[in-house]
Amino acid sequence: MAKIGRFKNEQVRDAYLAAYADLEALSSVPATTLDIQTSFGTTHVRRCGSGAGTPIVLLHSFGGNGLYWDFVIEDLSTDRVVFALDTIGTAGKSVQTAPIGKEADFAAWFDEVMAGLDVDRAHVMGLSQGAWHGALVTVHAPQRVASLILVEPNGVITKMKWSVLFKIMRFGMSSSDENWKKMTAWLTPGVTMSDTAFACARAALGYRTRLGWARVLKDAELRSITVSMLAIFGGESVVCDPVQADERITALVPNAEIEIYPGMGHGVLDQISERVVSRILNFVQQHDQKAASTTR
Repeated sequence: MAKIGRFKNEQVRDAYLAAYADLEALSSVPATTLDIQTSFGTTHVRRCGSGAGTPIVLLHSFGGNGLYWDFVIEDLSTDRVVFALDTIGTAGKSVQTAPIGKEADFAAWFDEVMAGLDVDRAHVMGLSQGAWHGALVTVHAPQRVASLILVEPNGVITKMKWSVLFKIMRFGMSSSDENWKKMTAWLTPGVTMSDTAFACARAALGYRTRLGWARVLKDAELRSITVSMLAIFGGESVVCDPVQADERITALVPNAEIEIYPGMGHGVLDQISERVVSRILNFVQQHDQKAASTTR
């Protein structure tokens, strides 16, 4: 039977929430917060922006939370509402109370969150592990997805190299701050986390997630993605093979666009946020314009 994600103990939970509060205090972006009740637990959501554009829902990476997007969410929300979720079953302010036993359950959770937000469909954007979650939603609850945006979808389109997995495992054998900083420097070269963000990410390691890990989507699953899709890769990413991913997406996803940024790594969004956000906004705005023209 699938288990429920939780912090190791109350002391670890309290330490994480204190680190979360420190990170939240640094936010300068106007936002409202909501706690959406679902059959899988309570989901914490940050709501930013306004406008008539189709909303964007953001799904964070492993060890992250909805606060991660603070540096881009204001630009993303200039003409639409943007929702940044603390994914259920991960460290954050969301509280899981029922197991997510199969992949379709994750989409069911997302469907309930959308209903609680009173949103019919949204552009779904996921980063790294969040890209896996976005893919699950699109495969199992396509009626909720206006378009899909995958940023550095490691292990979703192509397999992660065993050498990369072994290196991550070796880093993980030591819990020192110095070792973790070395790992993040290798995974996301050119990206420097603030001390506050690093402290929150480290504290997140005290959470025992039960969501499982990304797997490579089958050909049939990729073919089933009929909504517009944008996949973004760093050309020098250590966790993705952008060339192979480009070939596979082009062959199997009918309405896909691929953007590969040469010289960038897994932290491409952090490295060149203005360029990446501009590309994303162009993509969603074009989608909205096409959708509007077909309903006239």
